[in-house]
Amino acid sequence: MKPQWTPTDVDIEQANVTGFTRFVEERHGLDLPDYRALWQWSVDEPGDFWQAVWDAFDVVSHTDPGPALADASMPGAVWFPGARLNFAEYVFRERPPDEAAIVHLDEEGRRREIGWAELERRTAALAATLRARGVGEGDRVVGYLPNIPEAIVALLATASIGAVWAGCGQDYAVPAAIDRLGRLEPRALVTATGYRYAGRRHDRVDEVNRLRAAMPDLALTVVVSTGETPFDAAAYAGAVLDWQDAVSGDAELEPLPVAFDHPLWVVFSSGTTGPPKGLVHGHGGVLLEHLKALSLHLDLRPGDRFLWYTSPSWMMWNFLLSGLLVGCTVVTYDGAPSHPEVDRLWRIAADENVTVLGTSPGYVLACIKAGVVPQDDHDLSALRGVGVTGSTLPASSSLWLADNAGEHVQVMSISGGTDVVTAFVGAVPTVPVWPGEISVPCLGVAVDAFDETGRPVRGEVGELVVTAPMPSMPVRFWNDPDGTRYRDSYFSVYPGVWRHGDWITITERDTFEMHGRSDSTLNRHGVRMGSADIYQAVETLPEIVESLVLGIERPDGTYRMPLFVVLAEGTTLTDDLKERIRAAVREHASPRHVPDEIVAAPGVPHTRTGKKLEVPLKRILQGADPARAVDRTAIDDPDLLDWYRGQA
Repeated sequence: MKPQWTPTDVDIEQANVTGFTRFVEERHGLDLPDYRALWQWSVDEPGDFWQAVWDAFDVVSHTDPGPALADASMPGAVWFPGARLNFAEYVFRERPPDEAAIVHLDEEGRRREIGWAELERRTAALAATLRARGVGEGDRVVGYLPNIPEAIVALLATASIGAVWAGCGQDYAVPAAIDRLGRLEPRALVTATGYRYAGRRHDRVDEVNRLRAAMPDLALTVVVSTGETPFDAAAYAGAVLDWQDAVSGDAELEPLPVAFDHPLWVVFSSGTTGPPKGLVHGHGGVLLEHLKALSLHLDLRPGDRFLWYTSPSWMMWNFLLSGLLVGCTVVTYDGAPSHPEVDRLWRIAADENVTVLGTSPGYVLACIKAGVVPQDDHDLSALRGVGVTGSTLPASSSLWLADNAGEHVQVMSISGGTDVVTAFVGAVPTVPVWPGEISVPCLGVAVDAFDETGRPVRGEVGELVVTAPMPSMPVRFWNDPDGTRYRDSYFSVYPGVWRHGDWITITERDTFEMHGRSDSTLNRHGVRMGSADIYQAVETLPEIVESLVLGIERPDGTYRMPLFVVLAEGTTLTDDLKERIRAAVREHASPRHVPDEIVAAPGVPHTRTGKKLEVPLKRILQGADPARAVDRTAIDDPDLLDWYRGQA
């Protein structure tokens, strides 16, 4: 097999990571001939590496920051113990005032552009409004918002005063939003009158009133008018403030210097099998990690335009807005990625001269099945890379991108997690891309694959682990005072080693193959396989829209492996189609993992961030009470649970 993309000499010479490598070589007297050597040094000498990131990106502390890594314990690592800095302060340093910081588009084709000076003015004004209502350091400000620029302004204003941000999209039902935002006991809520998705308007005034009723400590509610629903203070129970009033005035931005690990935001796990974990990340850890990831891996820089299709409910929204740290223009889109046409994201990328476009394997597959040819239909001359995450990208989809997204466009498949708000493994512009594989371990990430005994394995499936601390690992979980839930979540299997819960294979060329979550493993005849391998085989068939495979251990010791398939419109699950599905699994995944039965399903339920609901459905098919197995408010189509319960 040949690589689908190989960097040119010009790519390598102009890459941000090449300049960083030379910086490290000169500082430490090293010879680092390639990316692999740089990565090895970054994990062998983590203190020196993260100090180099700090210095190369000119991070400034208001006090002596102390050593980069004062304590390498895991959990419990201590980074830059004397530092006093602020995430928002770094965002606004030396930016061209009149150039676009944010470009926003919605489903109706409306476009807004916010320059750097105006973004800073609005951030400062909202910060002043928060302070005037008594919101300060350590208080929580929460957002119930679509993917609009006002959400970014709200986060930056919150961070600037040392308060803590948390948010979720307005597609979350009120109970799900309360499960996340309500337990933070917020002092301020920033919300919107509603949102539009797939051509339908969703007003959220009533939901906001119910949400506010569950937040007794609120000192301020700010409402953004979106779309056709204007702001009407009389529609809300109690006092609310119009967004336009909240960001009026010309206050100076006065970021509060805070400790390196002072909470910046709380992001949440999916919450499908229990209360969502509130993951607290610090100012300094996010700042360093996102500078590294966005500049050295995605190769973003001032003048670039960065679009990732996401929502405020997903960590990729946090990742997207951090594009501001490296001075590029962030492009936000509020709406369905395939409305009114499947190629909507490609059209936006062309119209806005996007440099890096981020999407999901599901969207790529939808484009393939619709016969879209982006490079023929749109001017993608500005596009350098397509980032893909959320689930495993099949080799066939990766090759399709290579052939159809534009000449010499790099496919940047990445895998990480909300837990660290970044990637463990990903891409870099100096290393080839192989179909179906992720190119490199990310800098500063001591990633490995372990077997059950904690022994590193190569060329076979193992548990994805991280053997040394990262600065963006959670500072703590919310409401976990003694750290028990934190330790149990990551460190109970391999003491002192982060176990992430993904199956991974490290190949002979040190690339990575992802196989899905290890807690949804298919263990057939003693052979383990991730569900992602089955999906890659099955979902390339044009008759299959989506699929779900489950491995179910029965009380009598037998093992059942059903495959549920969502069929394309007008398709019937005939014996011939079933046999072609079995043949695809047999040929492209494993003959030992041919499903016991193939069942046509009305749909596949997902978490609110798009993950297939494998583990809860496995428990339901084993006979568990759906009410105990899954929180219905945390999934996109709760009615599907009843259908799957009937399959038990």
